[in-house]
Amino acid sequence: MRLPVISEIVENGLCIGCGMCAAMCPDDVLKMSWNACGEYNPVEEAECTKNCGICLKVCPFSDDNDNEDEIGKRLFEEVPEIDHNPLTGYYLTSYAGFSEEHRMTSASGGVATWVLETLLTENIVDAVICVAPTGDPDKLFTFHIFDTVEGLRSGSGAAYYPAHMSDVIRCALDEPRRYAITGLPCFIKAIRLAQARSDKLRKRIVATVGLVCGQLKSKLFTEYVASLTGMEGSICSVYYRGKDPAQPTINYHYVLRNINGDERRIFWNAGISNAWTNRWFTPMACNYCDDVFSECADVTFMDAWLPDYSKDGRGTSLVIVRAPWAKELLARGEGIVLESISMDRVVDSQRGVCLVKRDQLAYRLFLEENGERIRLVKRVAPHKTMNLIIRKEMLIKDRMRLMSVENWIRTGGNMELFHNSMRPEIRKLRFIHRISKILILPKQSHRFVKNKML
Repeated sequence: MRLPVISEIVENGLCIGCGMCAAMCPDDVLKMSWNACGEYNPVEEAECTKNCGICLKVCPFSDDNDNEDEIGKRLFEEVPEIDHNPLTGYYLTSYAGFSEEHRMTSASGGVATWVLETLLTENIVDAVICVAPTGDPDKLFTFHIFDTVEGLRSGSGAAYYPAHMSDVIRCALDEPRRYAITGLPCFIKAIRLAQARSDKLRKRIVATVGLVCGQLKSKLFTEYVASLTGMEGSICSVYYRGKDPAQPTINYHYVLRNINGDERRIFWNAGISNAWTNRWFTPMACNYCDDVFSECADVTFMDAWLPDYSKDGRGTSLVIVRAPWAKELLARGEGIVLESISMDRVVDSQRGVCLVKRDQLAYRLFLEENGERIRLVKRVAPHKTMNLIIRKEMLIKDRMRLMSVENWIRTGGNMELFHNSMRPEIRKLRFIHRISKILILPKQSHRFVKNKML
């Protein structure tokens, strides 16, 4: 008999590869492994004897589990002076700012790195769990456990690459220390689901640091970017968010190195943006996520994609604070520059992600009701209210998401053949954009979803 996480999640394309099922399995029968698409999935190594279903109970994409509203209410509703926003979840306050020391080596303004280092140096936690590079071409990034500032700094910056938590969660279960952990929204949700079923994790993971996420990428995305640079041979390291103060924040660059020591650099505007914005090499599960702001985390960090910040190529962090420890830590922080910012502006900074994870998700769920997609229950109600142009654009990008993986594998990573195979869909998308400009259609706003949340 197959485990429910395999039959209900993996086989329906909903696995995000967090690894919590493998970490929590009492029979230890699950192992995280690469699939053909360059994503992590659990695989069964032995027969399950307990049939406890814990693998499904800690899965962030299982409909049977609490959603982010229910988890957030349990965690934060009783916090004094807490407020709630239907898009960001619970919050105490919000900031924009930076850490001068960490700014240039971090994805945004370095405030997240400052918080993690302060948790360590002030002995609030014994160790920090975060993603860091490995130097291994087969898995460029993994979750590590750091108990020194020097080690922690090796994990500073973004990682647009799969990594699973199964090994580090097992370590947390075995070693009685106080941990802080960083993660994307679905990963933090998995941690909260696991804490609800494990006294050890509830006591030992004392700080959760969330990151805003629009989409994950498979390992094929990094292969594609390497090919864009013309680099040959196995890649052993990637730095995804190189900064140039003379450039606007969005035009950051990737630095790639192969096992022969060759190094290449490529800017966002030199081809990366096409793959990113068109959702190439994005796992299917990302199409069914409705958490933009990591609502289950004690504190959430993101880029300040706002006009008055985005011109500064050094980067600026936006921060949503939910837990009292995070509010107190930031309020007395030395070495960081913070200013209050309204929650409306925080939401505006992620308007494009809100459109995808709320408005477009509502339309995807509407298609499910008509038998065109798998049926899921999310916090947005199925709805077809979206202008025709955005609907067409969404469906083209959905096709390209599938085609990118299939065609990259089929062409053996041949860049010319791959681009030729994607060109018809790109032409359709450009035509849609031209029509949109001619008609001057109003931009779709995510705000309509506020009145349609379940």
